Amino acid sequence: MEPVRLGVIGCGVIGSRNLQDAQNSELLDVVAAADLRVERRQWAEDQGVPRVYEDGRDLLDEDDEVEAVIIAFPAAARTAMGLRAFARGKHVLTEKPVAMNSAEVETLIEARGDLVAGCFSGRYRAYPSADVATRFIADGGLGELRELHVRALLAAGPKTDRVPPPWRESFSMNAGGILTNWSCYDLDYILGLAGWSFRPRTVLARTWRCAEQFRHHVAPESDADAHFTALVVGDDGTVLSIERGEFMPCASEEAWQIIGEKGSLRLKMTAGGPRQIIHDEGRGEEGVVSTTLWEGDDTAEGGNQRLIEDFAMAIRESRQPMTSLENSLILAQITDAIYQSAASGEAVYIE
Repeated sequence: MEPVRLGVIGCGVIGSRNLQDAQNSELLDVVAAADLRVERRQWAEDQGVPRVYEDGRDLLDEDDEVEAVIIAFPAAARTAMGLRAFARGKHVLTEKPVAMNSAEVETLIEARGDLVAGCFSGRYRAYPSADVATRFIADGGLGELRELHVRALLAAGPKTDRVPPPWRESFSMNAGGILTNWSCYDLDYILGLAGWSFRPRTVLARTWRCAEQFRHHVAPESDADAHFTALVVGDDGTVLSIERGEFMPCASEEAWQIIGEKGSLRLKMTAGGPRQIIHDEGRGEEGVVSTTLWEGDDTAEGGNQRLIEDFAMAIRESRQPMTSLENSLILAQITDAIYQSAASGEAVYIE
């Protein structure tokens, strides 16, 4: 296929990775980049990007060669840039979270028209192991689904000289804390494996800020969550239970599980060396029998690059990508409801 001519707006830590992964693919041609910082613009030029702009708006307004853009800077300004890109007829792939709230996602959907738009929250679903689990569930391997379960707690480490980024746990810059920064991945992964069939209705949640003894891990102005837990009931009775915390005063623990009437899958979302998918099957009088559905090291496949390539193919195939704005709206609705429930102390109903 003809390579998609791509522009990257935002060349920081994650934006630079996106730019390089796009350059390493035959499906894309990075023809432009933009960043407010001079050192990042110089970096992009050193990577061989033909045209580099200071302002992403100039890239969108002046560079007619650019067909599509990756938007990779804090969430507070992403929606405005996405709307500008749509107005200029350019396809959009945004970093996560896709926007500050569900209302902004709805605005993006309305403005998208026939263009292609997606979000990087699907990174961990872009690995071969996730493909195996998705097909197994879709083929009825677990029967009717009952519970989608996520528990990911990361113990606090010792103090370092690293300066905490101001956006990491900030409602004003990143729409929230660990929920928006990391559990957008958890939600995309677990709901995507289940075929996006889960429709959230009732949410009861609690959030906590970073424990006082570990506040050196976050910026002084941080005002958002470092730990949350939520119970979400879907309109068909399926339940999503999700808890995540960082800089925790407890031992690290990670588990992703999908439970159905016939059995369950135990998974590992994050990539990093060998991993397995364990199928626990209920066999009547035999009880539960555990087998390995898949094992391997799929980090070599590059989930980030596969997601970017899916975006490029979606453009050429005139379809929406792996995580569409409609999928992102479900994630945003759950996120909004978690924060609302945590603030009110009461269950929140999603229309």
